[in-house]
Amino acid sequence: MARKQASQGTPATAVLAAAGVSFVAHPYSHDPAAASYGLEAADVLGIDPARVFKTLMVEVDGRLAVGVVPVSGILDLKAMAAALGGKKAAMADPATAQRRTGYVLGGISPLGQRQPSPTVVDESALKLETILVSGGRRGLDLELSPAALIKLTGAHTARIGTGRT
Repeated sequence: MARKQASQGTPATAVLAAAGVSFVAHPYSHDPAAASYGLEAADVLGIDPARVFKTLMVEVDGRLAVGVVPVSGILDLKAMAAALGGKKAAMADPATAQRRTGYVLGGISPLGQRQPSPTVVDESALKLETILVSGGRRGLDLELSPAALIKLTGAHTARIGTGRT
Protein backbone atom coordinates (compact mmCIF):
# COMPACT_ATOMS: atom_id res chain seq x y z
CA MET A 1 0.00 0.00 0.00
CA ALA A 2 1.47 3.34 -0.99
CA ARG A 3 1.68 6.16 1.46
CA LYS A 4 -0.06 9.37 0.42
CA GLN A 5 0.21 12.49 2.51
CA ALA A 6 0.47 15.53 0.28
CA SER A 7 -2.33 18.06 0.73
CA GLN A 8 -4.31 15.70 2.96
CA GLY A 9 -2.72 16.82 6.23
CA THR A 10 -4.78 16.22 9.35
CA PRO A 11 -3.76 15.11 12.84
CA ALA A 12 -4.72 11.57 11.74
CA THR A 13 -2.41 11.59 8.72
CA ALA A 14 0.34 13.13 10.85
CA VAL A 15 0.09 10.22 13.32
CA LEU A 16 0.36 7.71 10.49
CA ALA A 17 3.28 9.50 8.85
CA ALA A 18 5.16 9.85 12.16
CA ALA A 19 4.72 6.12 12.83
CA GLY A 20 5.85 5.23 9.30
CA VAL A 21 2.57 3.40 8.66
CA SER A 22 1.56 2.81 5.05
CA PHE A 23 -1.87 4.18 4.24
CA VAL A 24 -3.86 5.41 1.29
CA ALA A 25 -5.77 8.68 1.49
CA HIS A 26 -9.15 8.56 -0.23
CA PRO A 27 -10.44 12.12 -0.64
CA TYR A 28 -13.92 12.59 -2.07
CA SER A 29 -16.45 15.38 -2.56
CA HIS A 30 -18.63 15.37 0.54
CA ASP A 31 -22.32 16.19 0.06
CA PRO A 32 -23.53 18.21 3.10
CA ALA A 33 -27.02 16.73 2.55
CA ALA A 34 -25.78 13.13 2.98
CA ALA A 35 -27.78 11.29 5.64
CA SER A 36 -24.84 9.06 6.66
CA TYR A 37 -21.24 10.20 6.32
CA GLY A 38 -19.87 6.65 6.36
CA LEU A 39 -22.33 5.22 3.85
CA GLU A 40 -21.71 8.26 1.64
CA ALA A 41 -17.98 7.52 1.69
CA ALA A 42 -18.52 3.86 0.81
CA ASP A 43 -20.85 4.78 -2.04
CA VAL A 44 -18.76 7.60 -3.52
CA LEU A 45 -15.52 5.61 -3.22
CA GLY A 46 -17.13 2.40 -4.52
CA ILE A 47 -16.00 0.40 -1.48
CA ASP A 48 -17.91 -2.34 0.33
CA PRO A 49 -19.54 -0.70 3.41
CA ALA A 50 -18.25 -3.62 5.52
CA ARG A 51 -14.72 -2.23 4.94
CA VAL A 52 -15.57 1.38 5.82
CA PHE A 53 -15.66 1.97 9.58
CA LYS A 54 -17.27 4.81 11.51
CA THR A 55 -15.85 6.30 14.69
CA LEU A 56 -18.40 6.83 17.46
CA MET A 57 -17.85 8.54 20.79
CA VAL A 58 -19.75 6.97 23.68
CA GLU A 59 -19.95 7.30 27.44
CA VAL A 60 -19.40 4.07 29.34
CA ASP A 61 -20.34 4.44 32.98
CA GLY A 62 -19.67 8.18 32.64
CA ARG A 63 -16.27 7.82 30.92
CA LEU A 64 -15.73 8.72 27.27
CA ALA A 65 -14.67 5.95 24.90
CA VAL A 66 -14.47 5.31 21.16
CA GLY A 67 -16.18 2.54 19.22
CA VAL A 68 -15.10 1.78 15.66
CA VAL A 69 -17.65 -0.26 13.68
CA PRO A 70 -18.52 -0.89 10.02
CA VAL A 71 -20.82 1.71 8.50
CA SER A 72 -22.97 -1.18 7.28
CA GLY A 73 -24.13 -1.81 10.86
CA ILE A 74 -24.71 -0.15 14.20
CA LEU A 75 -22.87 0.05 17.49
CA ASP A 76 -24.23 -2.36 20.11
CA LEU A 77 -24.07 -0.19 23.21
CA LYS A 78 -24.39 -3.12 25.64
CA ALA A 79 -21.51 -4.92 23.90
CA MET A 80 -19.46 -1.72 23.95
CA ALA A 81 -19.97 -1.33 27.70
CA ALA A 82 -19.06 -4.98 28.29
CA ALA A 83 -15.94 -4.67 26.12
CA LEU A 84 -14.69 -1.95 28.47
CA GLY A 85 -15.77 -3.69 31.65
CA GLY A 86 -18.67 -1.31 32.15
CA LYS A 87 -22.35 -1.72 32.79
CA LYS A 88 -23.97 0.99 30.66
CA ALA A 89 -23.07 2.87 27.50
CA ALA A 90 -24.80 5.75 25.73
CA MET A 91 -23.87 7.89 22.76
CA ALA A 92 -21.84 10.91 23.84
CA ASP A 93 -23.11 14.42 23.34
CA PRO A 94 -21.98 15.57 19.86
CA ALA A 95 -20.41 18.78 21.20
CA THR A 96 -18.49 16.76 23.81
CA ALA A 97 -17.25 14.39 21.08
CA GLN A 98 -16.02 17.31 18.98
CA ARG A 99 -14.25 18.98 21.93
CA ARG A 100 -12.64 15.73 23.08
CA THR A 101 -11.39 14.69 19.65
CA GLY A 102 -10.69 18.02 18.00
CA TYR A 103 -12.64 16.86 14.95
CA VAL A 104 -16.05 17.80 13.53
CA LEU A 105 -18.89 15.28 13.41
CA GLY A 106 -18.63 13.22 10.26
CA GLY A 107 -14.88 13.70 10.33
CA ILE A 108 -13.97 12.17 13.69
CA SER A 109 -11.02 9.87 13.21
CA PRO A 110 -9.90 7.27 15.72
CA LEU A 111 -6.36 8.55 15.03
CA GLY A 112 -4.82 11.81 16.20
CA GLN A 113 -7.55 12.77 18.62
CA ARG A 114 -6.89 15.84 20.79
CA GLN A 115 -7.48 13.75 23.91
CA PRO A 116 -7.41 9.99 23.19
CA SER A 117 -10.03 7.76 24.78
CA PRO A 118 -10.18 4.00 25.35
CA THR A 119 -10.94 2.51 21.94
CA VAL A 120 -12.63 -0.70 20.84
CA VAL A 121 -12.56 -1.82 17.21
CA ASP A 122 -15.20 -4.27 16.02
CA GLU A 123 -13.64 -7.69 15.59
CA SER A 124 -14.90 -7.90 11.99
CA ALA A 125 -11.93 -5.65 11.08
CA LEU A 126 -9.55 -8.52 11.80
CA LYS A 127 -10.92 -10.49 8.84
CA LEU A 128 -9.97 -7.72 6.41
CA GLU A 129 -6.61 -6.85 4.89
CA THR A 130 -7.39 -3.13 5.03
CA ILE A 131 -10.18 -0.95 6.37
CA LEU A 132 -11.09 2.68 5.88
CA VAL A 133 -11.63 5.16 8.71
CA SER A 134 -12.25 8.88 8.71
CA GLY A 135 -9.14 10.88 7.98
CA GLY A 136 -10.05 13.75 10.29
CA ARG A 137 -12.32 15.77 8.06
CA ARG A 138 -15.48 15.21 6.07
CA GLY A 139 -14.57 13.97 2.61
CA LEU A 140 -11.38 12.12 3.57
CA ASP A 141 -11.06 8.45 4.46
CA LEU A 142 -7.80 6.65 5.21
CA GLU A 143 -7.15 3.06 4.23
CA LEU A 144 -4.81 1.11 6.49
CA SER A 145 -4.38 -2.30 8.04
CA PRO A 146 -6.58 -3.09 11.05
CA ALA A 147 -3.42 -4.09 12.96
CA ALA A 148 -1.92 -0.62 12.43
CA LEU A 149 -5.12 1.07 13.61
CA ILE A 150 -5.28 -1.12 16.70
CA LYS A 151 -1.62 -0.53 17.54
CA LEU A 152 -1.72 3.25 17.06
CA THR A 153 -4.91 3.75 19.06
CA GLY A 154 -4.09 1.20 21.77
CA ALA A 155 -7.44 -0.39 20.95
CA HIS A 156 -8.64 -3.84 21.65
CA THR A 157 -11.18 -5.75 19.61
CA ALA A 158 -14.58 -7.13 20.51
CA ARG A 159 -17.86 -7.82 18.81
CA ILE A 160 -19.43 -4.39 19.20
CA GLY A 161 -21.11 -3.96 15.82
CA THR A 162 -24.42 -5.51 14.91
CA GLY A 163 -27.09 -5.53 12.22
CA ARG A 164 -27.39 -3.22 9.29
CA THR A 165 -28.32 0.44 9.16
